[in-house]
Amino acid sequence: MDKFRQIQSFVAVAQKGSLTAAAKAEGVAPAVIGRRIDALEARLGVKLLLRTTRRITLTHEGAAFLEDCQRVLIDLANAEASVSEGGVKASGHLRVTAPAGFGRRHVAPLVPRFLSLHPDVSFSLNLSDRVVDIVNEGFDCAVRVGDLPDSSLVSVRLADNRRLCVAAPDYLRRRGTPRHPSELNQHDCLTLSSDASQARGWAFVIDGELTYLRPPARLDCSDGQVLHDWCLEGLGIAWRSTWEVGEAIRDGRLVSVLDDYAAPPNGIYAVFPQRRHLPLRVRLWIDYLKHTYGDLHYWSRRVPLQAVA
Repeated sequence: MDKFRQIQSFVAVAQKGSLTAAAKAEGVAPAVIGRRIDALEARLGVKLLLRTTRRITLTHEGAAFLEDCQRVLIDLANAEASVSEGGVKASGHLRVTAPAGFGRRHVAPLVPRFLSLHPDVSFSLNLSDRVVDIVNEGFDCAVRVGDLPDSSLVSVRLADNRRLCVAAPDYLRRRGTPRHPSELNQHDCLTLSSDASQARGWAFVIDGELTYLRPPARLDCSDGQVLHDWCLEGLGIAWRSTWEVGEAIRDGRLVSVLDDYAAPPNGIYAVFPQRRHLPLRVRLWIDYLKHTYGDLHYWSRRVPLQAVA
């Protein structure tokens, strides 16, 4: 206990810049804090703080030790919070980015519930189809769909994501149903014009091998929601994610084709910077997404209208 109090007092003094401020925050006399610091330095055999009548500064050893102590104290607080409802509450500002279409349907609608569970957290949601540099742009977490490039970022897989070829029943009545991916050349295809995940083409498993085809496009657009709408209007066949077209398939407004050649699923991920410690609010947000998306019933529910407005 004495060692722990010494570390707590050292961190408090370093953060607040004076023995008096640290003592006031803890409700003890400054002399008590001073004795703890002296005992800590004596036990370690190194000077951690340079104290004058006007200011306190960290030595080189003190600065290095402070970083380790802060991490230990935060990890302990998070460990206690994870097993106790009455533990430390998440607080602070959470900045999250997600792809525009997926974010409107499956991220934004989850935020109100998360904030109700953690009332001391504020939230910024950025929806963009570009790959956001979360480190340099100051985001705590990104939700990403598809194959992830190699990077120094850490990722947690939240759910599977499948891509399907879909068309409106009216289109299939007029033009027929393709039986093999090679027959897409005879159809009107709706393609995404500037999406990195489709740069190699549409993915199929043909003769046991993953194969990418680039069908000729009658219409292309940089916005996936527009392609979805065109597909519903019967303008052609599109290659879309189940998170987007699942409800329309269940309602019969779209029909999946070429299912026997569907590629294996990729993933929906939470991505965050490489850190030895994540703020509690970020950890809870990732756990919340994982719990929500991990519920198979979630993906069969009807998407609220406000989620796609």
